[in-house]
Amino acid sequence: MERLSMRKIKDILKLRFITEISYRQISRAVNVPSSTVSDYCKRFEISKCTIDELLEIDEDKIYQILFPEKLKIDKTTKRPLPNFEYIHKEIAKKGITFELLWMKYKEQHPDGYALSRFKELYYSFKNKISPTMRQTYIPGHQMFVDYSGLSVAYRDAITGEIHKAQIFVAVLGGSGCAFVHATPSQKQEYFIKSHILAYEFYGGAPKINVPDNLKSAIISNNKNGIVVNESYAEMCRHYNCGVEPARPKKPQDKGIVEQAVQGIQRWILAVFRHRTFFSVDEINQAIAPLLDQYNSKKSRHLGASRYELFEEEKLQLQPLPANRFIYKEIKIATVDLSYHVKLLDCYYSVPFKYLSEKVEIKYSTALVEIYHKSRLLATHPRIHRVNARSTLHEHMPKNHQYQNEKMNPARLLNWTVSIGENTRAFTQKKLDGSEYPANAYTSIIAILNKAKVYGRIELDMALAYALSINATSVKSIESILSKKLYVQIANNVTSTVINNHENIRGKDYYK
Repeated sequence: MERLSMRKIKDILKLRFITEISYRQISRAVNVPSSTVSDYCKRFEISKCTIDELLEIDEDKIYQILFPEKLKIDKTTKRPLPNFEYIHKEIAKKGITFELLWMKYKEQHPDGYALSRFKELYYSFKNKISPTMRQTYIPGHQMFVDYSGLSVAYRDAITGEIHKAQIFVAVLGGSGCAFVHATPSQKQEYFIKSHILAYEFYGGAPKINVPDNLKSAIISNNKNGIVVNESYAEMCRHYNCGVEPARPKKPQDKGIVEQAVQGIQRWILAVFRHRTFFSVDEINQAIAPLLDQYNSKKSRHLGASRYELFEEEKLQLQPLPANRFIYKEIKIATVDLSYHVKLLDCYYSVPFKYLSEKVEIKYSTALVEIYHKSRLLATHPRIHRVNARSTLHEHMPKNHQYQNEKMNPARLLNWTVSIGENTRAFTQKKLDGSEYPANAYTSIIAILNKAKVYGRIELDMALAYALSINATSVKSIESILSKKLYVQIANNVTSTVINNHENIRGKDYYK
């Protein structure tokens, strides 16, 4: 079995042992075969660790715990077949899982099939019959989300321009209790914000989110599997929710939210047809009382309102975490020679020992967090000035470490000897001008490499010109070389030598 990434392993274990959802639902949420989900969960149970202890352990140790040496299994033993008719009846009951039925099967037949093969044989049997199935919703289990096809227009109070607010709708499967939120667009930051407000409206989080296949939630959903948007997945991890998107072009998978959207359009959005709004906030203020009326309406079929049904379902929701989720974007970067990573033309330091390692950057408008193998390395306040650096003192190497690293000031100065004295002077000036010499390595290396393109003599003359005009950036040096501005100095020197020749008549000759 091919090993999964540590993030997926942790998601599987959290969804199983904290959220307590079935293997099949976990399989859909993380895009991993259910047999693999089962195998990882069983490995965890054998380890006798608690879930909290496991999540605190380093990744390498987790792999050691979950993947001990495998025992050889005797495949020559004849194994009895399970009772498929009995399994088919039992698995339809609430709370019954394949693992429970498999354990009973193994009690009767200790030499029977493993769980994965047990399920394969059952599905082979199931394919020969075609039962009719009706959707049922477990209270507190699923929250269905979608956008209304109808939008609400509002006029910009300053420019007078007309915009269309998008209407987000969330519905709990057990009670049908709806939440409605207007946003300027369907962009990811607004999509995630609507989810957070929905959780706070309900006072808890569901175990499964069922979104449509918009790009803010699902990158792709096809026969090759489901790829969840990373920022959306991060939010779901924060609230211990799984993700189980509806199948493309299968509205029956989210029939309850389709029905809710229709009801919202009739009972709320239609009320606004002759009203003029001037902001999205004003629209949300107008929605609130109408949403209360909608959820308070009694159903003729159930004899109770959505709010009344929600009072029972609320007890089954997961408690909200202490801290509200902060929307962050994610980027993968490589630590450069100056032990910094680049993010949107700004630089943030990490501990010196992680040079050349790939790290994961999670950033919001106020904060930047840098991770290596799920371990937090550094936290910085977000900076916005181009080429600005945030360097923490504890990330700096000790002075004596420079001599043992791949690149150091002495090595750079030795490199300049083969180019020229002006190059050496320029390099020394750039090192002296940097608060931390390692921060200048990348630009110095880029400049010295120009000798391979333009030649050593040309580079040395260009750096002489750069020193005279106090130009130090890579872009400036490139401009000097490409435009051959350094030729001006050479011409001036030649002209001076000719004018001082002893055979040239001076100004006194003409008196």
